[in-house]
Amino acid sequence: MTVINLQSSAQWDTILKTHNVVVADFYADWCGPCKMIAPKFESLAREYAQPKKVAFVKVNVDIQRDVASSQSVRAMPTFKLFHRGQVLDTVQGANPSALAAAVASALLLKDKGTPGEVFGTPGQRLGGAGLDDDKKVGGRADSSLARLSPVGLLSHIFMMVGLYFVSLLSLDPYKSAQMSRFNTVNPPEIVTIKTQAADGSTVTKKVVRPAFKTLADL
Repeated sequence: MTVINLQSSAQWDTILKTHNVVVADFYADWCGPCKMIAPKFESLAREYAQPKKVAFVKVNVDIQRDVASSQSVRAMPTFKLFHRGQVLDTVQGANPSALAAAVASALLLKDKGTPGEVFGTPGQRLGGAGLDDDKKVGGRADSSLARLSPVGLLSHIFMMVGLYFVSLLSLDPYKSAQMSRFNTVNPPEIVTIKTQAADGSTVTKKVVRPAFKTLADL
């Protein structure tokens, strides 16, 4: 599965309802930076897109104006990442490392929840149509950040910054974010290993269980 070139507003609604994570590239044919970062977006799509799980979508703002307007896109390129239909993160400009970090963070949620669940509850229609202004936060309804306490908000920001730098310095952003201690969604499994020191005492330490199997696991 590769990049989906959006054809209509109806298709947009369907993609959001049928995928846990959606990464959207809002671009224009005349936009130079859009063309520069396009290969990176396509590379991420080839590596991480999964049917019914993760979709990478290109949205031509000059053709799909309704979709671009509903997402308040004002500059190109703009990348918006969605989880179960709600905006999770936004990256503006041709910044490959920031895009890779945002994708790595979003992929941690690909198995969380069921696509379309959000759309079955009141006040969650796309584009904000019919929603009261006092129910909107940051241009979208029922923002999860609005429900966070100040301490929770700082913790969330700390986690996102940590994941960004971990992903930025790695050749495999997704795997690094997945194994990072900043991953609070699907934290890596911690195992306790006991070894014997030269003096006969027992030394205990905790390490992250590797994702691959070793001979000891067989």
